[in-house]
Amino acid sequence: MQFIKQHPARIYAVLVAALALVVHYLPDLPSALILALAAAILGTGEAVQRTEDTKTATAGIESAPIE
Repeated sequence: MQFIKQHPARIYAVLVAALALVVHYLPDLPSALILALAAAILGTGEAVQRTEDTKTATAGIESAPIE
């Protein structure tokens, strides 16, 4: 679980690449299934973006010098 929290963008990239490979090598898959997977991946991308934004904002706060 810690790996997922630390590397969501990498996991997202692997999922997108895996979907592209599946679509390429299994062209007989129903279009509805492919579209549903693409929509799920887009939703996951939004969550990844929010996680990365939170990590960036937190890093700025933690590294600020205390006066």
